Amino acid sequence: MIIALTGQRRVGKSFILRQLAQVIKSDKPEANIVYINKEKKIYAEIRTDEDLSAFLRDKFRENDDNYLFIDEVQDIEGFENTLRSLNADEECQIVVTGSNAKMMSSELSTYLGGRYIDIHIQSLSYNEFLEFHKLTDSPESLDRYLFYGGLPHLYRLGLQNEDMIWEYIQNIYNTIVLKDVVKREGLRNVTLFENMMSYISDNTGQLVSATSISKYLKSQKVELTPLSALNYLKAASNAYIINKVPRYDIHGKRLLETTDKYYFEDLGLRNLLVGNNRAKDIEKVIENAVYLHLKNLGYKIAVGVLPSGEVDFVAEKKGQPMYIQVAYLIADERTMNREFGNLMKINDNYPKYVVSMNPITKSTVYDGIIHMPLRQFLINDNFQKL
Repeated sequence: MIIALTGQRRVGKSFILRQLAQVIKSDKPEANIVYINKEKKIYAEIRTDEDLSAFLRDKFRENDDNYLFIDEVQDIEGFENTLRSLNADEECQIVVTGSNAKMMSSELSTYLGGRYIDIHIQSLSYNEFLEFHKLTDSPESLDRYLFYGGLPHLYRLGLQNEDMIWEYIQNIYNTIVLKDVVKREGLRNVTLFENMMSYISDNTGQLVSATSISKYLKSQKVELTPLSALNYLKAASNAYIINKVPRYDIHGKRLLETTDKYYFEDLGLRNLLVGNNRAKDIEKVIENAVYLHLKNLGYKIAVGVLPSGEVDFVAEKKGQPMYIQVAYLIADERTMNREFGNLMKINDNYPKYVVSMNPITKSTVYDGIIHMPLRQFLINDNFQKL
């Protein structure tokens, strides 16, 4: 099986690839590891699958444990042809990284069928953020996580260096747009793409359609057809900037195909696009953080739709769903009725949660629904054992 490590740029795929190589060398000192890093100049001449095949022609040893590691494999045009041939001949174990979902889902699935495993690498979870930065769980630590996000390299910059952090995140965003949107997707109007991303960041967790984007841009005196808006959305998703979350009819038990919601792969990147404002739309940031944690734990996620309301997330794993409502603060009876009331309309016995930033230190239960503080929710890694 070919192993593909996928995800947004600078989330740590290359580091994990190097770790795998080190583990193999530790366990099998005689192993033959061929390592190609397409971001290094010495491999610049490997541009196509023919170049790759020529480079590898004398690199594998007969009757040995051979491994091929390729970092940013999508930079090699037609790479899937070489990988398919190597895989068919069982010449080596192949592990690659990629920063473009279209490349992994179309090229690999088309040419390799079920012969590859896609492992998605995300930015740091809240727990990992605390470990990386040597912090303890506290309101201040949570605030930093929600503000800066979980890109691993931030620990080298230091969380006290705010200007440097935003410059770094801006550079990453520029690289993603240049390499994974303009170059790979062929979308040349960068200004239009950035206008659309500004709209998505400002509407994180809100229902979005290609038509609504088109209307918004038209109000900004920018013409974009719904079809073109859809292509730009796909490009942003393929570059792992955003993730599309479909709507799910809870009573009808079926996915709905009209509008969707979008959440960012990294909180810092989302905050960059809305102007690095700590206080701006905190509800949207919290909801995005809950989404990322559920995704990190391997849940299949949808937005729950009821006849007269909505549930922020329906999260399912191993056939067991749970329902989550997200709120900034449950400050009055009206808010409580809204957040808890929608969950009460669901007539099953699966777990139901309201997650908020209320100043409570542990979960409380209201009519069978668990009210959990955000910090506790983000630290918990196994809801099925609660």
